[in-house]
Amino acid sequence: MSVEPAAPPPAPEPGPRWPIPPAGGWTADDLDTLPNLPPHTELIDGSLIFVSPQSIFHERAIDLFKWQLRSAAPADFEIFREFTIDIDKRNRPEPDVVVVRTDVVDDLEQTRFPAEAVVLAIEVVSPDSVGRDRETKPLKYARAGIVHFWRVENKDGHAVVYVYELDPATGAYVATGIFHDRLKVSVPFTIDIDLTAITPRHRPAK
Repeated sequence: MSVEPAAPPPAPEPGPRWPIPPAGGWTADDLDTLPNLPPHTELIDGSLIFVSPQSIFHERAIDLFKWQLRSAAPADFEIFREFTIDIDKRNRPEPDVVVVRTDVVDDLEQTRFPAEAVVLAIEVVSPDSVGRDRETKPLKYARAGIVHFWRVENKDGHAVVYVYELDPATGAYVATGIFHDRLKVSVPFTIDIDLTAITPRHRPAK
């Protein structure tokens, strides 16, 4: 009596196949044409940067800054979350929140803003973005002439905001303040934000 050989186990599902970069790396225009890119893919120095799943702190911080800035901004500014900006051919980063002049918001189909129209870029630091948000991106934002940059960090469940302004003499950012419970500044316009609103609300004990 013959025994049928056991069927081989099914082949594993193929994982995602990311595009192979061309010589010299990708360009800013490629972000609009490459198929199947994950949401919020950025371009840094010609390389594609993929975003990891984000925390509640990250989402709440972005929401808070977007809506508070939008409510305080004069009519000649608009506020967007997670929107790419063109710095140069090989760099198209995506700040978590960006404040731009309204004159560049003229097409509902546009996917990016020119860096020269950006007046404030905000990055909310995640574990996988520490190096980029503390070093790489601020350097590029400064070189692009973005006058204001804020970095938001989670310190033991509390938001700390590091505020920087571009020094026109050196072309580099200088720190103008570190804010813990409340952020109150007068540039790029008057802003007063309760940072404790980012802290997760605790459910009452049953």
